Amino acid sequence: MSATRQGLAVRLGGWSTRHRKSAIIGWLLFVVVVAVVGGMSGSRQMTNSENGAGDSARAMKILEDAGVTTPAGEMVMLRSDGPDGWRAAAGDLTARLEKTGETARIQPPVRSASGREGLVTFELKGDPDTAGERVKPVLDAVAATESAHRGITAHEFGDATAQHELDGMLADDFKKAELTAVPLALGILLVVFGALVAALLPVLLGLTACIGTFGLLALVSHKLPLYDSTNSVMFLVGLAVGVDYCLFYLRRERDERAAGRDPQTALRIAAETSGRAVLISGVTVMLAMSGMFLSGLMLFQGFAVATLLVVLMAMLGSVTVLPATLSWLGDRIDKGRVPLLNRRRRKGVHQASGGVTGKLMKPVLARPKLFAAISGALLLVLCAPALGMKTENLGMEKQFGSDAPLTVAYKEITGAFPGGPAPAEVVLRADDVSSPRFGAAVTDFKQRLADSGRFGKAVEVELHAKQGVARIEVPLAGNGANAESERALDTLRDDLVPDILGPVSDKAYVGGELANNRDFTDQLSSDIAPVFVFIAAVTFLLMLVCFRSLPIAIVSILLNLLSVGAAYGTMTAVFQHGWGAELLGMEPAGAIESWMPLFVLVILFGLSMDYHVFVVSRIREAHDRGLSAREAIREGIRSTAGSVTGAAAIMVAVFSVLALLRMQDMQQMGVGLAVAVLVDATLVRMLLLPSLMALLGERNWYLPRALRWLPNVSHGEAPAPAESRPLVGAER
Repeated sequence: MSATRQGLAVRLGGWSTRHRKSAIIGWLLFVVVVAVVGGMSGSRQMTNSENGAGDSARAMKILEDAGVTTPAGEMVMLRSDGPDGWRAAAGDLTARLEKTGETARIQPPVRSASGREGLVTFELKGDPDTAGERVKPVLDAVAATESAHRGITAHEFGDATAQHELDGMLADDFKKAELTAVPLALGILLVVFGALVAALLPVLLGLTACIGTFGLLALVSHKLPLYDSTNSVMFLVGLAVGVDYCLFYLRRERDERAAGRDPQTALRIAAETSGRAVLISGVTVMLAMSGMFLSGLMLFQGFAVATLLVVLMAMLGSVTVLPATLSWLGDRIDKGRVPLLNRRRRKGVHQASGGVTGKLMKPVLARPKLFAAISGALLLVLCAPALGMKTENLGMEKQFGSDAPLTVAYKEITGAFPGGPAPAEVVLRADDVSSPRFGAAVTDFKQRLADSGRFGKAVEVELHAKQGVARIEVPLAGNGANAESERALDTLRDDLVPDILGPVSDKAYVGGELANNRDFTDQLSSDIAPVFVFIAAVTFLLMLVCFRSLPIAIVSILLNLLSVGAAYGTMTAVFQHGWGAELLGMEPAGAIESWMPLFVLVILFGLSMDYHVFVVSRIREAHDRGLSAREAIREGIRSTAGSVTGAAAIMVAVFSVLALLRMQDMQQMGVGLAVAVLVDATLVRMLLLPSLMALLGERNWYLPRALRWLPNVSHGEAPAPAESRPLVGAER
């Protein structure tokens, strides 16, 4: 990104090829060392309070600091064909549960209204956060009881069961995603390059970048705890970005070789052009991702660190290890040729780089107004459903799907034993929670709850005098998510708790499931505006500096917004309205996961810049060589078409793997990102961008006089200085 003729990418590539053993072995050693050290240090997952927001997170924090935990509760419903036919099985189940050594406070069975069901409730011993890891003996006891009693059906649900199911599902799904993504990327690269070694190289560099990042993240997690799925999301994003960067660099080097350049010149040109574009794109992506730090949520801060590190690793590997490896391999890069796929490489660079796109550019550039209108209209149609987007924290039934065993068990149990929603949780810290004054306030509080008519009667008070903490469970009216429950929560937070319990407490907060969901959603709503402004401003400034063009900077923002809008619209159409969900084998949730819009915005604003920087850089390069505006556009689009198509195919394939997972939020992420990348690489970069640039003509490169002090960043190949002309001055 240097303003001098010999840019940073050339200097890095030159050093790497002159010291290729040091570059390659040093990279591998670094990856191995950080992976081993990170693995030895372990990683820390965020706690419930760290993953929350607002007063509900503060309430959880008080309980965590005081060491006050709520044991993981479980319930098993036994159903028989006739009334009370389940009682023998209930006695057997109780005995089996006691033998596991994992249970406590097993309650006598409760009979349902029909008499055909009995409900056994109990708790798991130990830390509730690890209950899912210890619930297997309990699950086996329930299964054994069901098998031993003919005509008995058992359904189990609870904190530990849900945690066990979720952990198992996430582990299996992400393992499948990671194992599927690599072969997909390799297969696409085989088609792009037609040779096994050339296809393997980007995948291997992408994998080493991800492995190194795993180790770095483990070390970072001790300062910034991570969410459960951060590593897996990082791996998929890192693999896609790492492979794409290598693909662009390697494709340019091979195109120059196919055009008759000698190996040294081809590698130098690739460093000067694609290498510079990798640096610009990488820095842009990293700055865009850093916008997540403006979020008040640790979830996004963890995602920000993960994506920053993996993009940095991929970028550094592409401009150092890749040129060193290409210098070492030489013509061996074409080893393992696939005959039918490799034939096009012998036809020359022009045939190899976007012949179909070259033909497409003729009508686009001949009638740019028409194609700008058509592509713009199509994009707006894709964006339109987003106007009605509804977000919420998706509950278990919507996340797992209505047919998941855990969802079925929950429905069966609540159907036979209807109960209220999860209660609100009032958490108090005071000098003496056992004092008469505090006790009188609690009594007054319970009376006011009863008088209001917005709360249930089963108010439970739990005092921890040694820690100076009190917890009060307050049943809410309504179903836990409707307006009636919302009003009850408002009454607690705005009136009853501050008026009655506030004067006798140092701190008083209201948590619980409804409060958690509301606080998280409110935090997201306040976060998205500053994050968007930051990302848009950074992207605008970077494009302005890199291309010295006000129109290009403005167009960059508009095109990225259309890509993000297409993702929002597709997610809303499929997962909220259910359009095409059955065809895709998915179950619409009726809403979008609350954190998804912000996450997709940041990821897409970063990833979209990959294609944009590479395409516009090639157009600017052609223009700097003296081509007219339309000829430069044709040349730039045509020469990058093959690379952009291959890179987009890899990203679409990798993100589509997410759409095949069982969790609703992962499906939404996969569909949104895959559609956005596909739209960005086709409608946006191949139709709308060239038509808009054709309409602007020479005005594409307009820079106001007040900004002409900006550095002049070259986008074309530069003649190498005599003392460093060969980029391949390799060690022998």
